Amino acid sequence: MLNDAHCHFFSSRLFATLARQRSASQPGNDTDDALSDALCKELQWDAPGPAAMLADRWVAELDANGIERSALIASLPGDEDSVAAAVTRHRDRFVGFFMLDPSGADAVAKARRALGELGLRTICLFPAMHHVPLDDDRTRQVVRVAAETPGAAVFVHCGVLSVGIRKKLKLPSRFDLRLGDPLGVAKLALEFPSLPFVIPHFGAGLFREALMAADACANVYFDTSSSNSWIRYTPGLTLETVFRSALAVLGPSRLLFGTDSSFFPRGWQKPIFEEQQRIVSTLGTSASDQALIFGGNFERLFGR
Repeated sequence: MLNDAHCHFFSSRLFATLARQRSASQPGNDTDDALSDALCKELQWDAPGPAAMLADRWVAELDANGIERSALIASLPGDEDSVAAAVTRHRDRFVGFFMLDPSGADAVAKARRALGELGLRTICLFPAMHHVPLDDDRTRQVVRVAAETPGAAVFVHCGVLSVGIRKKLKLPSRFDLRLGDPLGVAKLALEFPSLPFVIPHFGAGLFREALMAADACANVYFDTSSSNSWIRYTPGLTLETVFRSALAVLGPSRLLFGTDSSFFPRGWQKPIFEEQQRIVSTLGTSASDQALIFGGNFERLFGR
């Protein structure tokens, strides 16, 4: 079984929001679909269309690559309904994740609605993006909602944060990287020991701190997604070394394979899977442990 714990659902609403941010000084009356189509044409990407159509395309992409299930991340605060539509349409294939900004006055209500009424499973926090520290009570309140929801989890982006599409569109990204410390995740994980916390990209440059957090808290998981280009910040570090160290500290039962796939026509990033599979095999990882990393752990956390 192959499951992907990190795919982004780039909806029409996401593209329309980015288009409006770029043209904030020239407000217009264009619909989300029109703005999305125009921006995708400029980017030379495929327009996503309605959420149901994008969901169907993702299912076809998963089928073409032999993937059983995947996480789908709403990559914009307030876009929970897009992912919820995809999950409702293909409940056996998708697990819904959603970005949440804890600074919003309605953040707790949005968390409850998404994890309850909409059937999503994981709150995604980006403290550097939203400028809300992990030890802030606003963060703790939304995490508590997840802790009170059976089967829920919390994803926390730590370390370096770079949003490729914002760079491509020359949109400012005023991120405070000081706020994405994995040790802050450890504090929350100790407070809510039955709630799984997922740190993507091995901590994205704060690998040592992420290892420390995971060593201190058995409910901290890593996802392996993306090219992990952050390794360039540590001279001599290789992805092989990263996997070896992560396996030594967390063991195979707390690593979740992911790609960080997002837009079409690029689709699912098979080269990331092939590289990570090669590395894990080279390290002498048993077939049963590989099965956990590439599918079993995701299945255990997000059973149907």
